[in-house]
Amino acid sequence: MTVDPAPRPVLIDTDPGIDDALAIMLAVASPELDLRGVTTVGGNTGLAHTTENALRLLHLLDRDDVPLAAGADVPLVRRDSRPDEGVHGDEGLGGVRLDPAPRGADTRSAVQLMTDVLAASAEPVTLIALGPLTNVAALLAAAPAAAARLERIVLMGGGARTLGNMTPTAEFNIWFDPEAASRVFAAGVPVTMVGLDVTRRAVTAPQDWHGLRGGGRTARALLGMVDHYTAYHVGATGSDRTPQHDALAVAAALRPDVVTTRRLHVDVECAGALTRGMTVVDVDDVSGAEPNTDVALELDADAFTRLLVGRLTDLDARLGG
Repeated sequence: MTVDPAPRPVLIDTDPGIDDALAIMLAVASPELDLRGVTTVGGNTGLAHTTENALRLLHLLDRDDVPLAAGADVPLVRRDSRPDEGVHGDEGLGGVRLDPAPRGADTRSAVQLMTDVLAASAEPVTLIALGPLTNVAALLAAAPAAAARLERIVLMGGGARTLGNMTPTAEFNIWFDPEAASRVFAAGVPVTMVGLDVTRRAVTAPQDWHGLRGGGRTARALLGMVDHYTAYHVGATGSDRTPQHDALAVAAALRPDVVTTRRLHVDVECAGALTRGMTVVDVDDVSGAEPNTDVALELDADAFTRLLVGRLTDLDARLGG
């Protein structure tokens, strides 16, 4: 008889955000993952909205049991970073208004919540970082003994090839707080980077979600977000295929074979006037620097889409309403 492995304990640091919301849904929908805590950071929208969005989303998913704490609203150093709110609409969820949660955020800080979860876990914990890396860098600095209990950080950010969505060279999460990102890559903790050059190929089309039309409360919320996200991308790019950036990071933590990685050296440009937030990935070993990151270079796009849509369809059927 085959015995299923125990669920992997995970923490999620996030700035919901439509694609963050779908990523959290995927984590909750996946029995292979044991969600031990959620922390919020300013990014796609301000911290007050990202925290409220995360609380309401967990309530929608019947996971009010998951502790949630608010973290940093601004980067470590920068004061000129700004949300890119056009993508995610009013308050971060495409204008979808979820029911209020029956609780507020934990009284602990994000760093304290992460520290407590790491200290209490009998197994190493995977930290899935879906927003700017301010909270993660603060954890590594403030609680190195706890951070040493991390099995891995799986982050959505950057890219192995020079392209961006905030500037021509920088992806938003890294651009928002490049100093934090630089410290995370240099910290010596195992890191998997799922970058923009790969997540842009992790797309869904409107027809992928047809099975959820007429579904329950989770389906209605999800489809409202997806419809806004699709309309934005049609206006911005002319395509109705929407990249599910953050959900691919969760999928990579859940099923590592959904992406193909290489171990490479990664650093972050913090000073360049034209290249702030660029992840400098030494694909050809030009520098001779020691590799420090497992960098996603390819993905199985069909397997990812089947996983995401299938799991969220099952989740809606399970929760009903």
